Amino acid sequence: MQIAVTFRHMDSSDPVREYVEEKLARVKKYIEEPIEAQAVLMVEKKIRNIAEVVLTAKGVTIKASAEVNDDMYAAIDAVVDKLERQLKRYKDKLKDHSPRKGKGRNVTKSIIEAASIDDGADEPKIVKTHSFPVKPMSLDEAVMQMDLMYKDFLVFTDDSSEEVNVIYRRKDGNYGLIVPER
Repeated sequence: MQIAVTFRHMDSSDPVREYVEEKLARVKKYIEEPIEAQAVLMVEKKIRNIAEVVLTAKGVTIKASAEVNDDMYAAIDAVVDKLERQLKRYKDKLKDHSPRKGKGRNVTKSIIEAASIDDGADEPKIVKTHSFPVKPMSLDEAVMQMDLMYKDFLVFTDDSSEEVNVIYRRKDGNYGLIVPER
């Protein structure tokens, strides 16, 4: 398990780093190796201790954060407890799903500068481009993955049709699905 600990607005501390590593070792029993964890520990206004962790393992990304007053160790405990609950829920849902079939794809996301569109330029200016794999999964898995990552939308390959689909969270709390026409 690879763990990266970042300290913001506080001094780097080896005992706190070791405590994070010790606590995150508990999640190994819920998810398969290799696991990458990024922990960000920060203090705001000298009393708010915030711990944020992003776990990535075998195509699954799970995020959690916790905020506690006056005690960083309690914030670390709270965020690890949240991660364990999310991983238990994820593992239970996976038991009900059949294995994935179909091919994965890569999709490229580009961020375009708004000023280049407003100025009427011939070519819009691309600020950032990011390529990521789109994994084959069922609709239920896509909803679960979107909820685990706290995202408003998710691009995925439907494992039955092998088409790229987009699922998104509507303002009324329901989900919408965009499916390409054939």
